Amino acid sequence: MMRASHKQRGFVAALAHRLAGIALAIFLPIHFLALASALNGADALDSFLAITRQPLVAFGEVVIVAALAVHLALGLRVLAIEFFAMREKTALPLALCAAAVAAFGLIFILNGG
Repeated sequence: MMRASHKQRGFVAALAHRLAGIALAIFLPIHFLALASALNGADALDSFLAITRQPLVAFGEVVIVAALAVHLALGLRVLAIEFFAMREKTALPLALCAAAVAAFGLIFILNGG
């Protein structure tokens, strides 16, 4: 059974912000592995980057860029709530966050994602 507080838009936004943060935390060690392979020479980096040509990994890249956009936009929403007393008016910041995420995602995909 869902609580009344879980049905509010702010709860869903907070949940999305946290889940995007977890996705980024999972991605970070993989990113560090890629950077570490670059220290072992160009051949090691090329072999690591060959994995990124797989369709599933390419889809993962789109997902991680979307997660980054979600985390950034909803983080800005949290700052707006903290500093601009926008606790009662959450529809506009959430709409702006959704628009920002869609824009980042489209730009990434259209640039060859």
